[in-house]
Amino acid sequence: MNRVVITGLGAITPLGNNVSDFWQSLTNGISGAAPITKFDTSKFKTKFACELKNFDPLDYIEKAEARKYDLFTQYALIAVDEAIKDGNINFDHLNRNRIGVIWGSGNGGIGTFQQQVMEYAQGDGTPRFNPFFIPKMIVDIAPGVISIKHGLRGINYATVSACATSNTSIIDAFNYIRWGKADMIITGGSEAPITESSVGGFNASKALSTFNENPALASRPFDINRDGFVMGEGAGAIILERYEHAVKRNAPIIAEIVGGGMAADAYHLTGTHPQGEGAYLGMLAALEDANLSAKKIDYLNTHATSTPQGDTSELRAVERVFGRDSKLNISATKSMTGHLLGAAGAIEAIACIKAVQTDTVPPTINSVDIEPEFEGAFNLTLHKAQHRLVNHAMSNTFGFGGHIATTIFKKF
Repeated sequence: MNRVVITGLGAITPLGNNVSDFWQSLTNGISGAAPITKFDTSKFKTKFACELKNFDPLDYIEKAEARKYDLFTQYALIAVDEAIKDGNINFDHLNRNRIGVIWGSGNGGIGTFQQQVMEYAQGDGTPRFNPFFIPKMIVDIAPGVISIKHGLRGINYATVSACATSNTSIIDAFNYIRWGKADMIITGGSEAPITESSVGGFNASKALSTFNENPALASRPFDINRDGFVMGEGAGAIILERYEHAVKRNAPIIAEIVGGGMAADAYHLTGTHPQGEGAYLGMLAALEDANLSAKKIDYLNTHATSTPQGDTSELRAVERVFGRDSKLNISATKSMTGHLLGAAGAIEAIACIKAVQTDTVPPTINSVDIEPEFEGAFNLTLHKAQHRLVNHAMSNTFGFGGHIATTIFKKF
């Protein structure tokens, strides 16, 4: 099978509107959480989130074009443009029939859906829907728009596996290139979920933190006082490329992807298996796919959303795979970015790729009183980034419905 390398990265996140700013904020332990500005939260249990900062889509996209797209598609286009530039890609010199887009989102155009349905409900019953309503809302429009903009005629579809979505996209892209079905695939995910319906819905399921007194401290994975996740928004884009193709065009090779594993908890609609059964199987599958032993992993970016059950079950799975005395570094970057749902795997993959590239492990912030069950176990990279040799990094993502997706990246 073909080797697959990473040749471009792009990101728009609550910690920065490009990869450089994102990585700098991440390694400096900065929280992206703040009071919500997108709507009036006075009657909501949760009043904060990790929103993008200083963002105006018209800085990136023409006004007429922006009107056609929901925010999640706008975020996708912006992140992809950065990744293409980062990868020094000129599609005019490449076979566009062999270049694809596999992109994910958990909620798609939920903002558009909410707006259009509310306007109809508040009207006189006449269906005056926007002609762009459906194409703005559907999840698969993002990879479609990316391919249209750049004339890419290869494999093109969307994945949806809740918060495992963009890791699923990355694994699919990895496999298609390995199998010789494409030379290059743009992959990743985007999410724009900071809306009344999304925040209200997650509040109803008791998944969100309500630590309104100090939003910056609200996401505290592994801490005994954690009370739910913090919503985030944004996108991450990754260029995956067949190794020989990248060499032929003299591409800047950042890292290599060597493994992907998927599994299911088969347990509960929204809760994780108490012993992390799916997480355990997903990590084992990724290691087997990469032909690596667990001791070869230097850094693990955990799913760790700061929910009471989820964090504990993941650490139990980590203990089963790596042992309590493992030398690997673990961190939960959602303590800073919040949880980007379907885009989480993409920006966390970028964090792993940068860790491999720079031998720097980003920290877990806010976590002070660690679960007693894990006292003395694991290096959770608390509070400050740590410098160490990172040859292999693993990224975990889990989604409502029990979806599990794990990726492994290698130093090139």
